[in-house]
Amino acid sequence: METKPIEFNPPTEEAPAILLPVAASVFAERADRFAALAEGHKLADWLHFLGRLTRAQHDALQTLPELPPIPAAALEQAHRHHMPPLNATAAERPPVWREVLRQLVAALLPYAPEASVPLLTALADCDDLHLEALADGLLHGEPDPNAAGELPLVAAALQVVFTAQAARLDATQLQKLDTPGVCPCCGSLPVASLVRLGAAVNNLRYLHCALCNTEWNVPRATCTACGGDKGLAQQQIEGGSGAMRAETCDGCKSYLKIAYQEKDPRIDPVADDLATLALDLLVDEAGYGRSGPNLLLVNAAG
Repeated sequence: METKPIEFNPPTEEAPAILLPVAASVFAERADRFAALAEGHKLADWLHFLGRLTRAQHDALQTLPELPPIPAAALEQAHRHHMPPLNATAAERPPVWREVLRQLVAALLPYAPEASVPLLTALADCDDLHLEALADGLLHGEPDPNAAGELPLVAAALQVVFTAQAARLDATQLQKLDTPGVCPCCGSLPVASLVRLGAAVNNLRYLHCALCNTEWNVPRATCTACGGDKGLAQQQIEGGSGAMRAETCDGCKSYLKIAYQEKDPRIDPVADDLATLALDLLVDEAGYGRSGPNLLLVNAAG
């Protein structure tokens, strides 16, 4: 495991503080990335499955019925009190997420291993109360340990609906929250951070929301969990490209992955995070705890 110095080159144009997800492409590009990462990978079967799941997310998002807009009064209240307008743990979820879940299951069943078919069919037949309980536990950071097989699909359905809602917001009317490590759209934790390429965002770091795919700018060389700037280091697998690293903080003993588009323009915070679990094992063994989840892998945080 190598430690790399943190480099920073300031942009030449003013950068947006918040980048909303692009509904037409966010899941499609991720599905393509999963397919590319699966080639020759030790976890190829799993990554191919996640690619199919993500492709089904794209299809579900494109056919999703139009959701009711957030009332102007609610947006104003959220802005006034520095709260996320799509509060994942407080607001009532659009019930259509359960239909999205069943759509995802139907898309996966033709490709599912025989051993997974009973789990998928049972999930599709679950009553609404049970599904809402699974969603509540997941979004409150207390996933049901007995539902490890079901929760990635529950998370995927929720991601579709929250991404659809976030994509319809006006980024210029949003604000970063008082807690920089929390999504300004839905209040969720980030899955990873991304150092972007581009005229206005070159070499700037954006945290990527694990739930709604919104990104928000945070300063380089600061811990995304505690905000400290001491005892930071970046770890990577020896011999790797360095496109995906783990930024560790000795102040709070946490870490979060950081992806570099300069090293690989196609890198995706969600897909590449799951393709580099060996890096998680290294920093876990060194005594650091993950500060944000990957909702497609149960217990991927902490």
